[in-house]
Amino acid sequence: MVESKKSFTIPSRAWLTVFLLFFVGALNYLDRMMIATMRESIVTAIPMTEAQFGLLTSVFLWVYALCSPVAGFIADRFKKSYVIIGSLFVWSGVTWLTGQATTFNGLLITRALMGISEAFYIPAAAALIMDYHRGPTQSRATGIHLAGAVAGQSLGFIGGWIAEKYVWNYAFNIFGIIGIIYSVFLIFTLKEAPVTHVEQNTVDKEKSGIHIFEAIKKLFGTRSFVYLFCLWGLLGIVGWLVIGWLPTYYKEQFQLSQSVAGVYATAYLYPMSFIGLLLGGFLTDRWSKTNSYARILLPLIGLTIAAPCIFIGSHTSILIIAIVFFMVYVLTRASVDSNFMPVLCMVVDNRYRATGYGFMNMFATAIGGAGIYAAGVLRDSQVNLGIVYQLGSLSIIVCIGLLWLVGRDIKKKKELSNLQ
Repeated sequence: MVESKKSFTIPSRAWLTVFLLFFVGALNYLDRMMIATMRESIVTAIPMTEAQFGLLTSVFLWVYALCSPVAGFIADRFKKSYVIIGSLFVWSGVTWLTGQATTFNGLLITRALMGISEAFYIPAAAALIMDYHRGPTQSRATGIHLAGAVAGQSLGFIGGWIAEKYVWNYAFNIFGIIGIIYSVFLIFTLKEAPVTHVEQNTVDKEKSGIHIFEAIKKLFGTRSFVYLFCLWGLLGIVGWLVIGWLPTYYKEQFQLSQSVAGVYATAYLYPMSFIGLLLGGFLTDRWSKTNSYARILLPLIGLTIAAPCIFIGSHTSILIIAIVFFMVYVLTRASVDSNFMPVLCMVVDNRYRATGYGFMNMFATAIGGAGIYAAGVLRDSQVNLGIVYQLGSLSIIVCIGLLWLVGRDIKKKKELSNLQ
């Protein structure tokens, strides 16, 4: 499963596919994030408690996490392009339906449906990109696709702006219709990666032999996959801690207003994540031409920089230093994201890579949400958020060790393959 240095001709639609999925990824995150940016407008129209409003996000995450492994398995078993288009069409319909809700229970049901439908997108999209980019463009393609998701996150404020200027459900109506139209467009433009007749026969046989319990056995019976599974979960905790609590940390640590703290915590981080994904993919693909372990080594370097950055950023009493170091953390940590699917392809059977990604997505989302809750519990116990972030930096050090173990296993497999 180690990446080969043999030349590989990129299919003609490879970059078009990445371009198309860039916008699907942006819609995926925009549609899920909008609700958080229009809290006041929604609560005014549909009275609810703070706990109920929080439940709207929690139920999405819980359902999304539970459905991710099944979604990955479906992508491995059937045509990935069909799964992507179907997912976009359904979640866009649910987005529109959200705008028609008039009660809290109606909103809660649409958020659960959103979690189910959106869960099917990421595993299928990541695997389809790998089908097209099997050579030295894997990391760039992955980074560009994920940059679309970051763009969608950063544009979440549009929902709040539209809600404030017009009515809260207007944004859901608009982007729901846009997604439905785009899904119809993809029927004619998004295709499976081309294969020869011989390869197609092999693929058909492999798909017919794919079973969920066999996939679980294969995946968790592979030591490197277990390392990656744990690594992705730990990074999920740290990532969700930064997203969920950094505005509060800035506000309390540096006595800022809520709005200013929010700007410092988001306006700088999303652009740095966007740049980090593109830069990480570009540098890795260049390096991989001379070093077959580049997809392991660059994330190792990135995490080695990220760990002290989050520690220093949460330990300083000077605001500008905290902002700069958290920015560098986001920039360097993105090198893991742009290489994660390519590394997964190096350690698991190609038949189960979407399923594997689904399991990891489930774990990272579930444990990340638990991490946010745990941080809240620690705050209730008067534990400073700076200490929580410093514990996060220790988690990144553990991730460095796990990634090194993955690299060691890949090297052993390559050496064994060369002997044979």
